[in-house]
Formats: sequence, C-alpha cells, structure tokens
Amino acid sequence: MWATAVGVARVRALETERENALFRDPLAQAFAAAGGLWPSSPPPGDEAARRRRLAVSFSIVIRTKFLDDLLRQACASGVRQVVLLGAGMDSRAFRMDWPDGTRLFEVDTAAPLDFKASVLRRERAVARCERITVAVDLREDWPAALAAAGHDPAAPTAWIAEGLLIYLPEDAVELLLARISTRSAAGSRMGLTLGSRGVIERFGTDAAPGSAASLWISEMPDDPSGWLAGHGWEADSHTLRERAAAYGRPISTPPQREERPGQLISAVRR
Repeated sequence: MWATAVGVARVRALETERENALFRDPLAQAFAAAGGLWPSSPPPGDEAARRRRLAVSFSIVIRTKFLDDLLRQACASGVRQVVLLGAGMDSRAFRMDWPDGTRLFEVDTAAPLDFKASVLRRERAVARCERITVAVDLREDWPAALAAAGHDPAAPTAWIAEGLLIYLPEDAVELLLARISTRSAAGSRMGLTLGSRGVIERFGTDAAPGSAASLWISEMPDDPSGWLAGHGWEADSHTLRERAAAYGRPISTPPQREERPGQLISAVRR
C-alpha cells in the first residue's frame, strides 16, 4: 500500500515543476525517484485510464493546497501539535514554515517510514519543526503509541487524514474518528479528504488490480457536516470543484452528477 504514497509524491513533484505551482515540495522528486516513479511513466494506451489518472492527480494537488492552508490557519490559532495519520511521503515537516515549539507526529507503518528515512538521509533534509515518527498500524492501538511518543491530548492538535479514509471500511472510519476525538482538546483542528459519492463506481470498478483505485472502499456520508457534528466537531465541507476554482485552477468539464460538499473537510473541536 505504501507504494501509493510514492505515487502521490510523484504528483507533487510534477506540480512543483509548474511555474504557477500551488505549493513547492522539493523532496517529492527524491521520493518518487527512489520508488521507481521518476521520470514519469509513459501514458497508457487506455484513454479512459489516462483521464482517470489525470483526475486523481488533479485531486491530489488541490487537496494538498487545501490541507496546507488548514495547517497554517491552525498554527495561527495557536495550535502547536500536528498529527499526520498515514503520513506516507508527506514532507510538510520539511517544506512548510512552522512556529517555534511545533511538534509534528508522523504516524504510519514501519515500511514507509523506513523508506522515507533513507531518502531523507540521502537528501540531508532538515525538518523545520520537531518531527516525531510513530511506527504503528492504524488498525492497531495507535493512540497508545502516539501517547508514548509524547502527544499531549490536553493541548489542541491539528489532525490530517489525507487520502486515507477512502481505503477504510465504514466501521474503521468510525473508530478512527472516535479515537481522534478522544485525544482532541477544544480548539483542535482536523483536515479530512473523503471519497465523493459515486467515485468508486466511476474509478474503481474497472481499475487495474492492485492499483490505488482498486482498493477504494469508502465514500463520504450523505451529510458529512452532520456526521462530524455527532462526534463533537464543527465542520466546513467543500467540493473539489469549488476549491479548485478558488485556487485559480477551475475544472472545465461539467460535473457528471450532482456534486455534494464533503470531498474536503476542515473542522474545529468545540
């Protein structure tokens, strides 16, 4: 599964090369190259597959910008703890400016964290905040591992679950959110990406076995804001199309069906 994270890094590397990039991720190319995904693979002969890949790549770019902004807003509000769940090849600890005293926890299994560490050593990368890796499977007791690593549930936390929930069954999503909520003091922030309604049917049905889309199993609930309110969070829900337009990258194609807010979520713990 962590190979998917290397694929995300490849998308971020390509965005970084753009003149009008929405973000710069200098480490992304190193992650992609080390994982065998750089330079870019030749486009497949299947035009439908090519369009799907472009759509997924576009969504990764927009969600990265969205969550970067959320973290900056969290820091501006005084949050000094950040937890990246399923961190993969996320390089925010290295590429973003952090206030003094920020502690950033990267939670993932040992394999991606070890691969990442080897690339970081080779690149001589220096984190811009206190970076703490927590090697644990999110299906296990990750809150205990996070606590042992020094996370303080009495202080507000900014939680990021990027490109994660779509791979989890509904009961695992509920458990993850319950665990986050238990460890979130008032004023905590949360950024989530959710699969839009119908995305599995459109992208996953005929996806190649073993590809990221073939592993998608979860879509957003009918009322994401109401769902999160039930867990004690005040949420703002956005569509990818809305955020893309706001960032100067409007989607030119018409929606295939009614698009509901919820693909991108920012929430505050009350």
